[in-house]
Amino acid sequence: MNKIVANADEAIRDIQSGATIMLGGFGLCGIPENCIAALVRKGINNLTCISNNAGVDNFGLGFLLHTRQIKKMISSYVGENAEFERQVLAGELEIDLVPQGTLAERIRAGGAGIPAFFTATGYGTEIAEGKEIRNFDGRMYLMERGLTADFAIVKAWKGDAMGNLIYRHAARNFNPMMATAGKITIAEVEEIVPVGTLDPDRIDTPGIYVQRIFEGINYEKRIEQRTTRKA
Repeated sequence: MNKIVANADEAIRDIQSGATIMLGGFGLCGIPENCIAALVRKGINNLTCISNNAGVDNFGLGFLLHTRQIKKMISSYVGENAEFERQVLAGELEIDLVPQGTLAERIRAGGAGIPAFFTATGYGTEIAEGKEIRNFDGRMYLMERGLTADFAIVKAWKGDAMGNLIYRHAARNFNPMMATAGKITIAEVEEIVPVGTLDPDRIDTPGIYVQRIFEGINYEKRIEQRTTRKA
């Protein structure tokens, strides 16, 4: 089955305003740059975006925040984006801050068909407000719901026409689990290789989870905070 589409615009063709979208990556590493740009061009709005972070002011999800296309963010780390802060404090953007490990597990659970689970993380804090609390073996746990999305958009290193994907290094953060949790999963990759080329033991996301794949272009791969030692 050939799942290749021409480009990012074709890949996101049926994403409409009001959709819930997962976007993979960690910081600016492994983010779907081409699809984010296509979403900006399409101009849809009222999006709920599930992502570990909210990009920076002039890159990544920062583009969608700048154009006011995001209604709600479900995130863990948002400290690099001044526009994000401004919108939240002004009441223009809804935010659900989730501990990073809990966010990863909520996405994994959603992809595995697990509706909810219990974790001790967040008990006794604002995170626990309104959530079911239970005692297991003398320790208190709060219930967290699994997360799914209308669309999951991931970025991989290599893929094939059947949608099998391999990620590299830090790009494995959030991308593999998000690929399982979208009703429709879109993969942008740096290189599409012939079917059978990828080592079966190296495949991170089997093609059964992916509906569309395309080869991206012009990746910038920016660094959030470049730190170098003095010469």
